[in-house]
Amino acid sequence: MLMEQIDIRIVCFCVCANIRKADRLTRQFYDQVMEPSGLPITQFTLISNLITVSPVSVQRLAEVLGMDRTTLTRNLEVLARQSLVTVEEGQDRRMRVVSLTMKGQEIFDQALPYWNKAQSQIIEMLGSQQYEELLQVLQRVERNVRNVL
Repeated sequence: MLMEQIDIRIVCFCVCANIRKADRLTRQFYDQVMEPSGLPITQFTLISNLITVSPVSVQRLAEVLGMDRTTLTRNLEVLARQSLVTVEEGQDRRMRVVSLTMKGQEIFDQALPYWNKAQSQIIEMLGSQQYEELLQVLQRVERNVRNVL
C-alpha cells in the first residue's frame, strides 16, 4: 500500500544514493589504479590525513574525517596490524592516540605516484572546471550537513 503512494522513480533523485554510488565507483577506480601499491584508497586517504595531524586522538581524527569512531577504530586496527600506525593510550586512559609509523610513511610514499595517476585521470575525465565545481559543491554539502548534525 505504501509503495502505491510513492513514485519509486523519485529515489533516483536521492542525493545520498547518488553520492554513495559515485563514491563506490570512484573508490573502485582508485583501487584499480593503486593496486600495484598494495594500498587501497580508503587506507591511503586515512594515512594522508595522519601525515598532517599525527599524533592525534581517535576522537579528533574521526571529526576530521567525518567518520564515526567505531568505523574509524576498525580501519585503524587493520593499519595497526600492518604496522602502518600505532594506537596507544593517551593521557586519559579512555583516550586513544594514533600515530603514523615510519613504515606507514614509506608505504604512503610508494603509493603516492599511483594516487597521482588516478587523481589526474579523474580530473581529465571531468575537466578542470567541473573538478573545481565538484569540490566546491561537496564542500558546501559537507559544511551544511555538519551544521545540522
